[in-house]
Amino acid sequence: MVPKKGYFNKAAAQGYISDYDAAEVEQFVMEHESIPYQEVKQVYCSTLVRSQLTARQIFGEKVELIVRHEFREFERRIFSLPLLRLPIRLWLVSARVLWMMGLNSKGIESFRQAKQRAREAASFLAEQATQNPPVVLVAHGLLNNFLRWYLQDMGWKSILHEGSGFLSVTMLEKKG
Repeated sequence: MVPKKGYFNKAAAQGYISDYDAAEVEQFVMEHESIPYQEVKQVYCSTLVRSQLTARQIFGEKVELIVRHEFREFERRIFSLPLLRLPIRLWLVSARVLWMMGLNSKGIESFRQAKQRAREAASFLAEQATQNPPVVLVAHGLLNNFLRWYLQDMGWKSILHEGSGFLSVTMLEKKG
């Protein structure tokens, strides 16, 4: 478990992001009546280990994990305020807002680039769904939101969107 209580300076906030991205996931039981577990033979996931561990916990050892770089979470970069100590949530939200405004992307993928990656990933998932359904992705919050929006723009309809925080289920189907 990555501690997130208290106040963090810039270095500690950067360390939090690294530790969070490398952290193993807690044990949990995920059984959702809408997921066709028997039909799932492969699961797409990101290069971050926590997405792969989550996929294993949900679908078991027999499912094939297909790890793809385009499914990684949008990058985060802590901005430089070296003497300031803030709660980690404030560091993360501020970093994300500044990044979206184009003010905090030095050395990482820009927001525009990340949206383009998500758009291409959504097209890839839509294509896979026509060739080899069902398509399952275990990825990350902000990326998942953009994937859902882009798929909806391509004519997919959200038929299930439950959960929040660290674990949620979204199912989409092609309209018409």
